Amino acid sequence: MKKNHNKPFAFRGKYLLLSVLVFYGVFFLINSESAQLALQKSSTVLTKILPIFCIVILLTSILNYFVKPKQIARHLGEGNDIKGWLWALAGGVISHGPMYAWYPLLEDLRSHGMRDEYIVVFFASRAIKVPLLPIMIDYFGWTFTIVFSFYMLFGALIQGLCMKMLPLKDHK
Repeated sequence: MKKNHNKPFAFRGKYLLLSVLVFYGVFFLINSESAQLALQKSSTVLTKILPIFCIVILLTSILNYFVKPKQIARHLGEGNDIKGWLWALAGGVISHGPMYAWYPLLEDLRSHGMRDEYIVVFFASRAIKVPLLPIMIDYFGWTFTIVFSFYMLFGALIQGLCMKMLPLKDHK
């Protein structure tokens, strides 16, 4: 069943936002001093990550304007074995943000023909965080980081192969 991709924008975090506001309100009534401190810390964190959000939204918008999901799905569909595995690995490694943020895009790619094993590889290879690699190198050294990263990528491929071997019928 094909989904309607011309859905209007929906604010999905409204219940979470409402819950947080109610929580802060109740917390303010119980202990206003601690609530103010928590609010200050939250606003400090928000101030730090807001520019990152703006950059991510800008880059995502530019990417969505120039690259259509069908173009990406073409590399991740039938008949693109090695290329598809490598695209899924690379996509997972360079992707950032919470995993649930990728669900809509991957669902869209899947509806355009992306294979399930590539989705598994994408999610499994997300365990490698490029921005955190220098810290890992600092704590554990180059050899450990390279070997560990290799095993993570290899494990992602194994998980994708396991998904490919599952006798799932129509999972679209």
